[in-house]
Amino acid sequence: MSIASARELELGCRSTGGRGVDKIKLLQFVTLFLIGGTERHLVNLVRGLDPSGFELYLACLKRIGDFLKELELRGIPICEYNINSLHNLNTLKEQLNFATYLRRNHIQVVHSYGFYSNVFAIPAARLAGTPVVVASIRDSGDIWTPMQRRVQRLVCRLADYVVANAEAVRQRLITEGYNASKVAVIRNGVDLSKFARRGNSGPRIRQELGLPARAPLVAVFSRLNQLKGIEYFLEAAATLARDFESARFLIIGDSTLGDASYREKLEQDVGRLGLGRRVIFTGFRLDVPELLSETTISVLPSLSEGLSNVLLESMAAGVPVIATRVGGNPEVIEDGVNGLVVPPRDAGALARAIALFLRNPMLASKLGHAGKQRVTHYFTLDRMVRETERFYLSVLRAKRGQAVIRYGRLA
Repeated sequence: MSIASARELELGCRSTGGRGVDKIKLLQFVTLFLIGGTERHLVNLVRGLDPSGFELYLACLKRIGDFLKELELRGIPICEYNINSLHNLNTLKEQLNFATYLRRNHIQVVHSYGFYSNVFAIPAARLAGTPVVVASIRDSGDIWTPMQRRVQRLVCRLADYVVANAEAVRQRLITEGYNASKVAVIRNGVDLSKFARRGNSGPRIRQELGLPARAPLVAVFSRLNQLKGIEYFLEAAATLARDFESARFLIIGDSTLGDASYREKLEQDVGRLGLGRRVIFTGFRLDVPELLSETTISVLPSLSEGLSNVLLESMAAGVPVIATRVGGNPEVIEDGVNGLVVPPRDAGALARAIALFLRNPMLASKLGHAGKQRVTHYFTLDRMVRETERFYLSVLRAKRGQAVIRYGRLA
């Protein structure tokens, strides 16, 4: 059944002449379009939403980022509300402009992502009288000050629902005082077709990065900030370098918004640890599937997580994964069954886990295959998109006094 026909049945909407059922006017609000977990999730959702049921709009605080070109090519209206603070007259003016835009375009659902977008968009959407307002919180809150967390909690009381991407995030929000009945979980999903293992890009990628043809590649795919724990990955690499002389260690990602201090620190660590050319910083890359097709082990050494898209993508590619026991990682990985889980901030445990895979290729392959099956069963893009569509329909339905579908369990 199409989303349009589902909406007609579930909401009792009437056909409008010969045009069939009206589409739901949905606006997604993000801070910017740089390469990151939230932005990747948004792009995946945009790719998958049923165009027969949803008319999509986008808004942002900064119209920048590597994903912007693809979204522009899709012809989706994108509005920018450029602010440099959340508490000045210019911000209030921009919020009023946003509210006017919502009313003028008869937007039915506003869904904002992350602290800055939530604080900016939710009050404006309520001022505009938007029928459904949804917030997303996709992290464990460790990057925010206590005051910022309080502000976000107060603003989210104006939303109909808060959507988390992991049960761990939901539980943290409830502990902080969010209404448990208004916090839903919709886990991330990945497009499996993009992560089939293939080797035709290998020579090009290895030549481009200056990598030996047969060197094992141990990679971290991540934005570079202190909560990603990459210094512990480098310490683990230094421990492994002597026993695994051919191994290379890749850091795929970069700092954002001009903040290069953490990358500079990591580069200094490489020199201090004597890793030299054994570690390669690739910067941001859009060819993640091709890089994964050459990756021997994918490592996520985070100190804090929601639910990592990169973890799911690595597993979808059949790459054996090692992740820290934080946030939603244990919801994805069963230790020793479809990957390995280690304590955060423990370079020794991380080194032992990497060594186990490097010394036992058959074990690595077995757990990589099991990880792929796990993602195939529970974390597909189609599942995530269909759950999100049903969620929007359900919340709209609740406005008519009916029950809301509950989310969060793995079938």
